[in-house]
Amino acid sequence: MSRAQVQELMEAGDFSSASAILATQLANVQQSGGDQNTKRNEAKAERLETLYLSAVCARYQDDLKAARAFVQQVFDIEPFLGRAFLEEAHICRAENRVREALSNYQRAGEANPAILAAWREQIKILEASDQKAMAGHARSELAYYEALPPEVLRAHHLLNEGRLAKAEKQIKQFLLHHPTQTDAMRLLADISARVGAYEDAEYLLENAMQRTPDNPRLMKDYMLIMRKQQKFAQSAEMCRRMLALAPDNAGFLFQKAIEDMQHGDNATAIETVNELLVREPHNPGFLILRGHIEKALGHHDDAVRAYQAALSVRNDNGQAFYALANLKTYDFSNDEIVVMKALLDDGRCSLDDRANIQFALAAAYEKRQESDAAFSHYAEGNRIKKAQSRYTAAAIRDEFERQKEFCTKELFAAQSGKGHDAPDPIFIVGLPRAGSTLIEQILASHSQIDGTLELPNILSLSHKLRGRNSADESAYPGVLHRLDGDALADYGRAFIEDTRLHRAGAPFFTDKMPNNFRHIGLIHLILPNAKIIDSRRDPMDCCFSGFKQLFAQGQEFTYGLEEVGQYYADYVSLMTHWHDVLPGKILHVQHEDVLDDLEGQVRRMLDYLDLPFEQACLDFHNTQRAVRTASSAQVRQPLNRKGVGAWRPFEAYLDPLKQALGPHYRPDAETHKTEGN
Repeated sequence: MSRAQVQELMEAGDFSSASAILATQLANVQQSGGDQNTKRNEAKAERLETLYLSAVCARYQDDLKAARAFVQQVFDIEPFLGRAFLEEAHICRAENRVREALSNYQRAGEANPAILAAWREQIKILEASDQKAMAGHARSELAYYEALPPEVLRAHHLLNEGRLAKAEKQIKQFLLHHPTQTDAMRLLADISARVGAYEDAEYLLENAMQRTPDNPRLMKDYMLIMRKQQKFAQSAEMCRRMLALAPDNAGFLFQKAIEDMQHGDNATAIETVNELLVREPHNPGFLILRGHIEKALGHHDDAVRAYQAALSVRNDNGQAFYALANLKTYDFSNDEIVVMKALLDDGRCSLDDRANIQFALAAAYEKRQESDAAFSHYAEGNRIKKAQSRYTAAAIRDEFERQKEFCTKELFAAQSGKGHDAPDPIFIVGLPRAGSTLIEQILASHSQIDGTLELPNILSLSHKLRGRNSADESAYPGVLHRLDGDALADYGRAFIEDTRLHRAGAPFFTDKMPNNFRHIGLIHLILPNAKIIDSRRDPMDCCFSGFKQLFAQGQEFTYGLEEVGQYYADYVSLMTHWHDVLPGKILHVQHEDVLDDLEGQVRRMLDYLDLPFEQACLDFHNTQRAVRTASSAQVRQPLNRKGVGAWRPFEAYLDPLKQALGPHYRPDAETHKTEGN
C-alpha cells in the first residue's frame, strides 16, 4: 500500500490500520538498502518518514510509550528533525508535562520555523502562563509563515530538513514565475548564505529591499549578512534603520547592543542589554550577550554569573557552556561535566550546541590534565565544524600563490610614491593564537596608541577589488597593477576615515585582524607609511592552540590538524615573500622572545614605531580597555609561560600536525630563533 493510502487512513482516523501497514513498510525498509549512496539515502529518508508516521499513529492510539520509542528512533537517525521535536512535544503535552512540551515546541520552531503547529502550540502554553513577550514573538512568526505562498512554505520545509538542493530547485522554479516575490528572494538568499555565498545573498537581499525597503525581516537578514562579511559600517546603518521603524522592538535592540559592542561602545551595549533583561529576565540570548560584554571589560565574575544564569534557564545551551570555557580561567564542576556529557549522549542538542559542548568538555578535561578525554572532545568538536565548512587547503594555497605572483618588487617600484600618506595604522598580523593580543595590549598601553579591534576593512576592500568572480586572477590581486595614484590614495583615505569610530584620539592605532597578512601588498600600496608587525609563535603551540579554539568564523583552517599545519607552513612561505619584496617594511616579533625579554622586545617594537619608551607598556596587564579575543583574560595577567609546550601532553595524537608542518616542526630546537626575518 502506498504512502498516500496510509495518509488517507490517518486522516480518516483509522490509526490502527495505518499502524499495521507502517509496521510492514518499516520491516521492508529495514531489509532493503544497498551499497550505493543513493539507495542508502533513499532508505534513510523512507525509514525516517515511516518512523515518524508510526509515532503519530501510536500517540493517537494513546500508546505514548510506543510513540516515544518511535520518536527516539527518529532522533537516532536525524537528531535535529523539527517534526520529531514537534511529536515529542505532543507526547509531553499528553502526559501533562507542560514545561517539557513548551521546550520541545520551541526546539521544533528553531529547527524548522515553517512548522506552523509548533508556533500555534507555543502560543497556547505561553499565553496560559502569562509570558506575553514570548507569546507575541510566536504570534508574529506564525503570521509570517501562514502568509507565505504554499510553494515558498514547502521550500522552507525542505531547507530546514536538510534537503538544500531540492529547496533551491523549488524556490528558483517559483521565482521564474514570480520574480518579484520578496519572501522567495529572501529564502534563496538564506540558501546562498548557508553555503557561504555571502555576496550572492547580499545581492538578492538588496534587490528584495528595493521592492520593500522597510521589510524588517529583509533588513535583519541584510544586517546579519553584512556582519558575517565583517562589513560593520553597513550592518550598523541597517540596525539604525530597523530601530527607526520600531524603537521598542526587543530583537532590534538586541542587535543594536551587538553592534555597539562590535564598535567598542561597551557602556551603551550593556545599558541596552540591562534594559532588555528588565523586560525578559530569563532570556538566555540577552544573558549570554551580557556575559560577553562583561568578559570584554575584564569583569570575570560578572561574566560567569551571566553565563550561569543563561544555563539556569536552558541547560542545553552549548554557547553558554563554551563561553564559560572560553574565559580560560573557569573550572567546571563535576555536576556541570555530567550535564554536558548527558546532553551529548541524549543527542537532541542542535548541531551548534553540540560543537560548543564538545569544545567546553575538552577544555574541562584539559584543565584536569585528562589529555585522552580532552583530545577526544576537541577532535569531535572540530569534526562537526569541519563538516559544515567549505574550506580547502588547496584554495588557500592558490590564493597565497597569486599574491606572490602579482605582488612583486616591480609592482611596488612602479606604484612607489602613491597611496595615502597617513602614518596612523599599526597592523598586527599573523595566525590566531600567536600572541597578537599580547602585542596589541602592550602597544595599546602606550599613551600615543589606541588599541581598537580586529578591523574588517582591509578584508572588505580585498573582496571589493576581487569582485563577484573570486576565481578571476585578473581581478584581485592583479588589479593592483592597474590602480592609479588617485584610486590608491582614495582607498587609503577611506580606511582612515572608516576606522575613526574605533579610535579614542591618539595619533596612532592598532588593527590586529590576523588575516591581514594575506594582504600586506594591498596595505603597503594604499597606506605606504603604515607599520606592520608580524606576530609569530612556536609552530606546534600556535597550531594546536588554534585547533583547541572554537572560532566564530573566518578561521576554518583550524578544524583539522593537517589543515592547520599546512596553513602555518603556507603562512610562513607568504611572509617570507613579503619580507623579500618589501625589505625592512615588516617587524617580525616572536612570542617566545617577548616571554624571554619583555623590556627588550617592547623597546624594539617602539623603536620600529618611532615612539618613546613608556613604562606602561611593561605594565600592560594593568591597562583598562575592552579586549574581545580569546586571550582577554591572559593579557590582564602578568607575563607567564603557561602556554609554552601546551601541545606536549597531546603529542601521541599530533602526528598529522607534525607531518603537515614539515620542516617547521623541530621539537628539539629553538625554532623561533631561526624562522623569522
